[in-house]
Amino acid sequence: MRTYDMANRGNRSLYEYLYRCIREDILSGALQPGEKLPSRRALAEHLRLSVITVEGAYRQLEAEGYIFSRPRRGFFVAEVETLPAAAKAAVLPPEKTREWRLDLKTNRLDAARFPLAVWTRLTRQCLSDGTFLSPCPHQGLLELRQAIAADLTAYRGMAVSPEQIVVGAGAEYLYLLLSQLLGRETAIAVEDPGYPKIHQVYTAAGARAIPVALDGEGMDMEELRRSGAKAAHLSPAHQYPTGLVTPISRRQALLRWAEETGGILIEDDYDSEFRFTGRPIPTLQSIDGSGRVVYMNTFSQTISPSMRVGFMVLPYRLLERYRRGLDFYACTVPVLDQQVLARFLSGGYYEQHLSRMRKEYRQRREMVLSAFGQSSFARHVRITDQGAGLHFLMYLETEKSEEELRRKAEELGVRLSFLSEYAEKARVPRHALVVNYAGLEPERLGQAVELLGQVFQ
Repeated sequence: MRTYDMANRGNRSLYEYLYRCIREDILSGALQPGEKLPSRRALAEHLRLSVITVEGAYRQLEAEGYIFSRPRRGFFVAEVETLPAAAKAAVLPPEKTREWRLDLKTNRLDAARFPLAVWTRLTRQCLSDGTFLSPCPHQGLLELRQAIAADLTAYRGMAVSPEQIVVGAGAEYLYLLLSQLLGRETAIAVEDPGYPKIHQVYTAAGARAIPVALDGEGMDMEELRRSGAKAAHLSPAHQYPTGLVTPISRRQALLRWAEETGGILIEDDYDSEFRFTGRPIPTLQSIDGSGRVVYMNTFSQTISPSMRVGFMVLPYRLLERYRRGLDFYACTVPVLDQQVLARFLSGGYYEQHLSRMRKEYRQRREMVLSAFGQSSFARHVRITDQGAGLHFLMYLETEKSEEELRRKAEELGVRLSFLSEYAEKARVPRHALVVNYAGLEPERLGQAVELLGQVFQ
């Protein structure tokens, strides 16, 4: 009769530990098919357990098919394939995240200025009424879609109905939905250079992403026509990473292309909230009279990257298709997050926060540009700034290669980002740095200039 040390059971109950021990013996072949198990009373006396404990273990084994019973004869081991000895699992070292002395590649938003007390109060309100436990519509909570529609109407001049809005967990998720909505056979033109994840997500979803070069006004129309694409993903208000603003003549040309080809324009309104000179640029969607524009935006730049809430506004021609083919997808944003965000928007707190952050980043941008202009490397760089967004381009005059500059920068703990990293096929100027300045706190600006001086010398 087999013996099991019940003192090794840890936090498990006696019957569960016994069940696991017998199951392991069956799977390892220590107990052979057809072999009779000890009676419940005999095993209980042998292990100094209650008969009820042994009965519970046997019944669980029988329910899972490891043993079977025969009337008046007892329990027997069932025919089960024995498992080979498990190979020792490889232990991967934890992924190391490097701490940079200066990181110009990542946009780190200033979380210290977020109205946390307001957000906490709104969260408590939503928790107290218990409605966050209620089911959520497929397209997102109605209150949030109403608040988003009101915000777009008031501040972006867009005539939008809440029923056109689909809420999802960030831009990448919405890209996946769009690739399915448009059909994987649809070729999608993407800006080149452009935000790499757009191309990566569409490709991973099985769609065909076609890089289309930019000219001085945005996506090149001749190349777009030659591409054969039936959809184009673009950022006309402030393109990343070039900072280009698409003028009205090119916007009208894009709308004509969509109408003539039966195509769709995906307007990714990245970074548009941070415009520091003049009035906000009207959206492409606001001048679309034919229902050819899908508008997309997120709250990752304005609130926090960890706020995984994005939304898209579908034209009615696509809304009907979405509801026919994709409304089985549940909304991927927790109801509580949606409720708090809805109150944050409708209560005016979001616009107040944006106003404060525009002022903060305007001042930070001016300080960075001033510091760079008075630096030791000032006469070797040229900066192009569109007065918008949280990044700008800086062209460096040097004989060194980009790889040499990158290697030297990394030795000093500096992370650089070159425009060439964002290009698929397009030819871009050499030594063009994409400077994300949002994380450059004023107190660290002197150190940043000193480090860049050492890299560029």
